[in-house]
Amino acid sequence: MVRALKGKEETTKPRKAVTIFCDGSSLGNGQAATRAAAVALLGYKGVWRAVGAYLGQATNQQAEVAAAALGLESLHEPCRVHLFTDSRYVVETMSGRFRRKANHEWWARLDKAATRHEVTWEWTRGHDGHLVQEAADKAARRIAASGHADEEILRAAIDRVGITGSADALVRIERRKGKHDRILPNAVADEGVRAPKKGIRHRN
Repeated sequence: MVRALKGKEETTKPRKAVTIFCDGSSLGNGQAATRAAAVALLGYKGVWRAVGAYLGQATNQQAEVAAAALGLESLHEPCRVHLFTDSRYVVETMSGRFRRKANHEWWARLDKAATRHEVTWEWTRGHDGHLVQEAADKAARRIAASGHADEEILRAAIDRVGITGSADALVRIERRKGKHDRILPNAVADEGVRAPKKGIRHRN
């Protein structure tokens, strides 16, 4: 890709292609004691990383929107993103086919997260045996049930993808003396995905 700049030609780096599978969960959806969570699994060249957040009181629709935003917010540079979700609500709304009648603050967050990326929104059927989507779904439900985004829950999601997925989806686990195991996506910080200090990001 070449861009003209003040009479000169400047070669711009092509955007990296990142895949995101995201899911939200709301236990007791619509009730007073709702416990919601959001999880996104980000993949680049077969390397996967998990990010998650406990949302507290939120509906299932809000959790689905938050999951998509969470995944996009984890990218530290503009990317070409293929985002998969089992929420038609998210896909149809972000594609401009559904009107936004509610949850405006949640949509504003997702709009901001998506602005600098080229996003392809794709619906995938939930609970249909897709390896990565099922891992995101299980992690979101576990975080919602526990009331906080636990490192072990996110690690289990990555392990599920790595162990039963293709060989290039494996992540390297390094044990450091006196510290917890941490998941290190190979060179992921240089390849368009922000890598937190412990390889897993969680928000309470």
